[in-house]
Amino acid sequence: MRPQLSPHSRLGEPTTGYVWWPPIVGPVTSSADALAAAPVLAQVDRNGFVESVHHGVAVITGPDGSVEFAAGDASAPCFPRSSNKPIQALAMLRAGLTLGDPRLLALASASHSGEDFHLAGVLEILSGAGLSETDLQNTPDLPYDEQARREWLRGGRDATSLAQNCSGKHAAMLATCVAAGWDTRTYRDPEHPLQQLMAQTLADLAGEPVAATGIDGCGAPVMAISPGGLARAFGRIAGAADGTDEARVRDAIRERPEYLGGTRRDVTALIRGVDGLIAKDGAEAVYAVGLADGRGLAVKIADGSQRARPVVMAALLRRAGIDGDAVDALAHSEILGHGAPVGAVRAIGI
Repeated sequence: MRPQLSPHSRLGEPTTGYVWWPPIVGPVTSSADALAAAPVLAQVDRNGFVESVHHGVAVITGPDGSVEFAAGDASAPCFPRSSNKPIQALAMLRAGLTLGDPRLLALASASHSGEDFHLAGVLEILSGAGLSETDLQNTPDLPYDEQARREWLRGGRDATSLAQNCSGKHAAMLATCVAAGWDTRTYRDPEHPLQQLMAQTLADLAGEPVAATGIDGCGAPVMAISPGGLARAFGRIAGAADGTDEARVRDAIRERPEYLGGTRRDVTALIRGVDGLIAKDGAEAVYAVGLADGRGLAVKIADGSQRARPVVMAALLRRAGIDGDAVDALAHSEILGHGAPVGAVRAIGI
């Protein structure tokens, strides 16, 4: 049954039977305080000398949602940025979105690389809803992938909403509005029924209220939850029972991970390399993973440095008992000197 929003619905109320996680006991740590106090999770070694360090928060939640491991304050809110997208895709399914192809549902969850097959998929989503590229309201940009960006510029093309990495999500949001009978012109408004449902779905899976709402780089609302809540949400999607909307999102990501990221992305390689795993990277160095047994993992690097993000997630996966070539590749991060390896970014404290 499609969820209906009541005018009396409160932002952050759960919409299904998931456990509403108990409130934090004691003073609630602010995001600024939590990031300032976060432990060192990665260091940059150059020729045996520690050149830089990266602080951050890392957390593993169990199948029941409890915190099994945390480095730093995993209860303080942060903006998960694009790591929220699979949860937003779930909200779209709950509103009645029907795409009919796993690759398009993966694209709805994506920060795509801007490769030709991504852009064709976005146009397919729009066309299926009777819409076109001109209906997109995300911020114009060049393709995210370096090779795709070079080819785009060689073709003499400017930044467009289609090429921007969030166009799959925006196309799916528009298609959801068409399916639900909602206004497509105001779909980015935080008070729009779609955005309200996305906030409720995020709170539902995270087991905690949305702490803040901002505007993401693409122009759509971004909603804050804690790293612990993000991990919990991903565990619930990855461990969902077959036949549920959560399982539909999971299966689409598992079947077509190249549509979630791209052919040269670490998130794509990680999903392909670990059975039952789903993952989503995000701006400002956020990374979320769900495992088939219902456990969830999340990383937030305090300074937003992407170079530390995969290395710390690899260490967190190993702590969770997940190893193999895909995790080894995620952990590999060389530091170069005159084009030759002279050091590495290394995870510590996990």
